[in-house]
Amino acid sequence: MIYRNFQDIKLSNLGMGTMRLPIVDGKYDEIDEKATAEMVDYALKNGVNYFDTAWGYHDGMSEIAVGKALSKYPRESFYLATKFPGYDLSNMDKVEEIFEKQLEKCGVEYFDFYLFHNVCEMNIDAYLDPKYGIDKFLTEQKKNGRIRHLGFSVHGCYDVMKRFLDAYGDHMEFCQVQLNWLDWDFQDAKLKVELLNKLDIPVWVMEPLRGGKLANLAEEHESELKKLRPEEEIPAWSFRYLQGIKGVTVILSGMSNMEQVQKNIETFKTDKPLNDKENAALDDIAKKMLNSSLPCTACRYCTSHCPQGLDIPKLIEIYNEHSFTGGGFIAPMLIGTLPDDKKPSACVGCRSCEAVCPQQIKISEAMKDFTEKLKA
Repeated sequence: MIYRNFQDIKLSNLGMGTMRLPIVDGKYDEIDEKATAEMVDYALKNGVNYFDTAWGYHDGMSEIAVGKALSKYPRESFYLATKFPGYDLSNMDKVEEIFEKQLEKCGVEYFDFYLFHNVCEMNIDAYLDPKYGIDKFLTEQKKNGRIRHLGFSVHGCYDVMKRFLDAYGDHMEFCQVQLNWLDWDFQDAKLKVELLNKLDIPVWVMEPLRGGKLANLAEEHESELKKLRPEEEIPAWSFRYLQGIKGVTVILSGMSNMEQVQKNIETFKTDKPLNDKENAALDDIAKKMLNSSLPCTACRYCTSHCPQGLDIPKLIEIYNEHSFTGGGFIAPMLIGTLPDDKKPSACVGCRSCEAVCPQQIKISEAMKDFTEKLKA
């Protein structure tokens, strides 16, 4: 197992994510605890020492299952991470209640790593609002030893992340970012990583395989990669890519079965970052995978001609993400933060924007399609 130095400890470069544990009869909230325990056993035996859970994973059952699976091991033999569920604004005034319950659910007296969960457009104002006392409470728990290391995860845009760091960056010890070779440019992961490196904040990676989307590529893309590294499994390419990015300390992979655990651990026995030619190949594949996205350059000619005052470039950016991913929570979350008269549904189809679009994007059709996708 590859290890990375973090302050005075060594963390396995591979961390076990527990958002996609094996389940019973297709029920997301009914975790197969026997299979989960076997996966945790194998992971620990083979050098994985970082386990990541959260309040909302598996509808609240992940923390319990992970706590049970780890309970038979000495507490100092693993590092456990969980998060304050700020993705739900109704939780903002319950930080103490939730934290105490999480300790109970996991069956521990302290968390090695604790995160502000999912800092984004929807919750940034609440996270920064002193009336909720979230940062104050969590920093107190760190002083009391019930949190060993405090950090945050981010799904919001660069500017939201910057706001959070401007407020709390002086005591954030790590940051968890959606990072992979597709999102390096697609979701501005590059800019986020550069900022974290500048502030000397270690990077934790989530969604290295983008929910499995990068584990199974089109045949022509797989063939291209096999020519460069015949012995490398396709999912391993994503991990090798991350091994070459400055600041990356822990790479979380949500594993759903023993085979995934075994293959991931095999990959992380060696440190083989990609070379320039191999990185260029992934970059080319990313462009081909995204070539169906609307080619907006954010010139903003459209916005000056929109009678509704819509931020069309931003809406198209979110539309591209939603279309490529095939759904997910990010677009609904972001659109949900907008007033009704600024959502894609507010487009009146006048086509004034299209008359000045240098890329000749059929914006009105995209806004209509986006509205329908969000209803689905």
